[in-house]
Amino acid sequence: MKRYDLRHLKDDFYDRMLELIDKGIQVDEVGIFMFEVGDFSSIQKSADVIKESGHDLMNSLKFNEVDWTVVVKKVSEETRKERAEAFAIAKKEAEAKAAEAAKIAAQKEAEKAKKLAEKEAAKAAEAQKAE
Repeated sequence: MKRYDLRHLKDDFYDRMLELIDKGIQVDEVGIFMFEVGDFSSIQKSADVIKESGHDLMNSLKFNEVDWTVVVKKVSEETRKERAEAFAIAKKEAEAKAAEAAKIAAQKEAEKAKKLAEKEAAKAAEAQKAE
């Protein structure tokens, strides 16, 4: 187990963390990385970076009022490749689902606008008849 203090890098620690995982720890070894939390987006981003790299995020916790730690287990290159492929497939599927959902939402909105226009046209025709 190795500990790394990345607080001095502020919100620019992601590349350094990955470099330390790749070069600083052995396969199946655990690294503990401490970084400074600003607006809390770095917490989710650090988890996403680790997931995308294919390593295991073992823990993520608040260290004190301004610092956070993540515990990462380095996995073998074969495992990383498998996970990267699975991640890429899942990402494509999620993007396809999001695109389909956006398309359906746009169709529903168009139908709603059409019905509203028809309703307004009917009201206008009725008002014209009344005159």
